[in-house]
Amino acid sequence: MKVIRCTSTAAVVLLFGAMMPAWAQHEGGEKQEEKQPQQHAQQPQRAAQPKPEHAAQPKPEQPRAAEPKQQEQPRAAQPKPQEPQRAAQQHSPQTQQARQQPQPQAQRTQQQARSWQQQKGWTQGGGWQGHSTFAQDRSLNWSSDHRTWAQRGGYGGYSIPQAQFTASFGGGHFFRLGALPGLYLGYPLFAYGGFSFLMVDPWPGDWSADWYSSDDVYIDYNDGYYLHDRLHPEEALAITIRL
Repeated sequence: MKVIRCTSTAAVVLLFGAMMPAWAQHEGGEKQEEKQPQQHAQQPQRAAQPKPEHAAQPKPEQPRAAEPKQQEQPRAAQPKPQEPQRAAQQHSPQTQQARQQPQPQAQRTQQQARSWQQQKGWTQGGGWQGHSTFAQDRSLNWSSDHRTWAQRGGYGGYSIPQAQFTASFGGGHFFRLGALPGLYLGYPLFAYGGFSFLMVDPWPGDWSADWYSSDDVYIDYNDGYYLHDRLHPEEALAITIRL
């Protein structure tokens, strides 16, 4: 009886030992299968997290050195519609001389000029009347006693040839009468540049009494001949050539 018990006990032990590996393998497989879904579930989470890429990070830009600004070169000043140049040209003696030369006109014969002179054509328009002395030809209200050649109806006397006028007359040619003017037809008479001139305007009261010997004068042309005192260039005395 003891032998049978021992034999049955050994058989149970052997049977249990044979079953243990299979059961352990089965349990291990189930555990692996349970772990695998968890691993697969975790993989998407790992893929969702971007790995830090050190090469992709932008490097901080270094500040550039300030480039020097190019200085604008000052533009050359352009003169206004050449007004200063015109003003300078108007005051220059050469320009005055060129502007004051006789303008082209129908040349009068000496006979025509002499006839105009005998008729005292300069007295038209209320011109100054002659007097018996030089002192009487001084005007105390020159602005009202003076007449331009336009107001007298134009200049009808003799004209100086152009080349001769350019050589000796105009704003750049000053001279002095040097002596008390004589009288002709009641008007003061003086000589210059090869011609004799009659002063058909009174001489202004603001001129000195001896201006004929102390002041520089010049003769210009503006639709007729005028005598200017250098000290009073704005006062132009109408004169005509005596034939």
